[in-house]
Amino acid sequence: QVQLVESGGGLVQAGGSLRLSCAASGRTFRTYAMGWFRQAPGKERDFVAGISWSGSSTYYADSVKGRFTISRDNAKKTVYLQMNSLKPEDTAVYYCAADNSIVVRTTSSEYDYWGQGTQVTVSS
Repeated sequence: QVQLVESGGGLVQAGGSLRLSCAASGRTFRTYAMGWFRQAPGKERDFVAGISWSGSSTYYADSVKGRFTISRDNAKKTVYLQMNSLKPEDTAVYYCAADNSIVVRTTSSEYDYWGQGTQVTVSS
């Protein structure tokens, strides 16, 4: 069992930065691949970034590549999403998720545990 709590969302101007954190509980956190997804009003929940259990592999959606960075600290049981050069189209609720998988997967239905989400709003 893994419980996830996101934090770090907020309101930022276009071009600005935010860092999201996802704190996990549960002994098996370090064996899970982790992902960040986002969902804008009226839209599907989309994959943003993922990281393998060891942190050696990362994967990004094309829309955020070069602007966002995912990382993890297994000792602190925390995953981060550094978001730079934010755009209004990045506005969404951002969710952290855990996947009992060796590889990073991009489909939300593959993920086993989810946080409650944190709102990110980017103003133009």
